Amino acid sequence: MNRWFRGATIVWVALRYGLDELVLNSFQHRWLHLLARVVSVGRNLRAPRGQRLREALERLGPIFVKFGQVLSTRRDLLPPDIADELALLQDRVPPFDSNVAVATIERAFGKPLAEVFVSFERVPVASASIAQVHFASLRDRHGQLHEVAVKVLRPGMLPVIDKDLALMKMMAGWLESLSSDGKRLKPREVVAEFDNYLHDELDLVREAANAAQLRRNMDGLDLVLIPEIYWDFCHPEVMVMQRMYGVPISQVDKLREAGVDIPKLARDGVTIFFTQVFRDGFFHADMHPGNIQVSLAPETLGRYISLDFGIVGSLTEIDKEYLAQNFTAFFRRDYKRVAELHIESGWVPPETRVNDLEAAIRTVCEPYFDRPLKEISLGMVLMRLFQTSRRFNVEIQPQLVLLQKTLLNIEGLGRQLDPELDLWSTAKPFLEKWMLDQMGPQRLWQELRAQAPHYAKLLPALPRLLYEQMQQRSAKTTAPSELQQLLQEQRRTNRLLQALLYSGGGFVLGLLVMQFIIRVRVF
Repeated sequence: MNRWFRGATIVWVALRYGLDELVLNSFQHRWLHLLARVVSVGRNLRAPRGQRLREALERLGPIFVKFGQVLSTRRDLLPPDIADELALLQDRVPPFDSNVAVATIERAFGKPLAEVFVSFERVPVASASIAQVHFASLRDRHGQLHEVAVKVLRPGMLPVIDKDLALMKMMAGWLESLSSDGKRLKPREVVAEFDNYLHDELDLVREAANAAQLRRNMDGLDLVLIPEIYWDFCHPEVMVMQRMYGVPISQVDKLREAGVDIPKLARDGVTIFFTQVFRDGFFHADMHPGNIQVSLAPETLGRYISLDFGIVGSLTEIDKEYLAQNFTAFFRRDYKRVAELHIESGWVPPETRVNDLEAAIRTVCEPYFDRPLKEISLGMVLMRLFQTSRRFNVEIQPQLVLLQKTLLNIEGLGRQLDPELDLWSTAKPFLEKWMLDQMGPQRLWQELRAQAPHYAKLLPALPRLLYEQMQQRSAKTTAPSELQQLLQEQRRTNRLLQALLYSGGGFVLGLLVMQFIIRVRVF
């Protein structure tokens, strides 16, 4: 019953804000324009269409707000008026009552607000779909004063999210049962992934742990600043972190006036993304402009400031290797290898002809090489690849949905900062280094170090095992024939050790030759 009620609510909101009229007017057919005029009779639809769409998404709740946030980064796909309005969803969602925020903090820590913070600004500095942020100051256990940002969860979020997700699961089931494309897209698995990420956002301790992990990973990169977490003041409904001072990345003119190198900023964003994905396998997956600022402090001028760590993505070593090989083959324009990787991974049926899939991928991708970012629409490339994948029954991988979303965010940021950015040439050197690191002696040494604890436990036991084996042969004096057998075993062991030494030397030499070939030919 709740699902049907929520579905009726969505339909009512769409009609209330005239979204049906907005959709009908987006088509070119004259009769659809006439139908739009008919359905708008008796309704007050004088507000701009972008404003109506933004207000409708806000009315429908956090899931729809996040949908609008993603759309706001795709100015190549949206009219300017709609993109400008949706951009307001990034950090200007209507706040909830500050008294409710204070009550949440006092309930979380079991003491009055004045005993938790030295000062607390009741007017929130930012309000998002899941939580809002207040500035404050506090003293740590050592008595040192810190300027902090306090993130407080919106009240009553869990029932709202559960209702929307229940409706999405029902619609996903319909989609799977009504079309063959629906089964291939795995909508129920995608919704399940989305379910996990949204519920993770409702636990601010988990978000704090994500921030701490990203801060450790990015330490030493000197490209991004991530706030420190004050663990003594963290709770599932409240998170306290270091206050960051920066300018929103969307204010490009202000950044340029402050002396920030905008083209370098765009390149650094790509570097940060590929570092988190391919080096760490742990990446910020909600990188819309509302969560990204830029430092103007003299000692950190031009560095990114990352905020809001409720949604992060993770990749296994298999995922990373598969993606790196795909990107590498793509940058080399080796479309046959891309097709082979799709078949090897099981993304397409094994009976698929490699040549046919190669030709289809080449047709989609080849026209976009050697163009600046302003002439490339990744959304259009993905759309054409989607049409191609339907022909070859490519299965959508739910674990990569967040990565695809984040890649779209990165493209939107890059286009906003530097329309001349060449995404391909910027990413290519990073992937080259990553592939060499995976194949070189350093990787071998890392693997040996990782296995060392296992062998450290095994080696001390070898004498005992050898002694027990000898004891089992006979309790009497060893016969001459048995002594001869032991000598033969010793000779075989010596030959095996020699073979291992020669093989090891050959392996190292092969690695050196392989790296030379990669450097000269592959890239």
